[in-house]
Amino acid sequence: METITRCRKCGKKMKSERVDDYRIKLSCSCGFWEFKTMPSASKTINPYYPKDAFSHVKVAEEGGLVFEMEKANREKREIITLEEISMLASSDYELDDVLQTVVEKTAKRLGVDVSSIYLWDGKELVLTATTSFRKEAIGKVRLKIGEGVTGAAAKEGKPIVVKDVSKDARYKKFAELREQEYTTMLSHPIIHKGELFGVLNVQTVEPKEFQEDEIYFISIIANLLLGAIRIRKAQAPKKP
Repeated sequence: METITRCRKCGKKMKSERVDDYRIKLSCSCGFWEFKTMPSASKTINPYYPKDAFSHVKVAEEGGLVFEMEKANREKREIITLEEISMLASSDYELDDVLQTVVEKTAKRLGVDVSSIYLWDGKELVLTATTSFRKEAIGKVRLKIGEGVTGAAAKEGKPIVVKDVSKDARYKKFAELREQEYTTMLSHPIIHKGELFGVLNVQTVEPKEFQEDEIYFISIIANLLLGAIRIRKAQAPKKP
């Protein structure tokens, strides 16, 4: 019996294409696509398949795949990161785990000193995942709309790049974070049709000129995060 997968965006039947021994790419005529991991029984690598095809794929001790592209250029590394995040977004992992993994991958691929995600709880933006700030601050650091560079990006509904936060009156420091002296900051809202879901931040100690393709890369991650958040909100049991 044929297994039919429906598009989560439009409901149409999706076309499946086996990418490798670990993944299936599902694509829809509306343009939406996502990756699905193969069943455990199908994950055996063909012994006659060229080994170099899997030279950058490793199985982590805790399970799951780790992609390594030591000699790849930035564009290829970014594509792989987006594939990983897309798989995470549609996985069964808890949202907090997905967000923490995303900030870690984002910081690594962009070479920034810190990456953080603030989620909108209906009243405030709440720090939910971070790479370099104190983990104890998660859930405690909160910003109102328009407060700080993060809140400003949420209010304006567009990314904000500040090359030197020491010269921007909007920048706000929190004692709970025990921040270093960060210089450059990029805040990108996670938003859909005017509805705010959160903000994705990246920061550097040394001044940085974010290139257009890097900002675009961040915008794609923000959209993938949007999907991950909306999926889990839809699956969450409704309060009586």
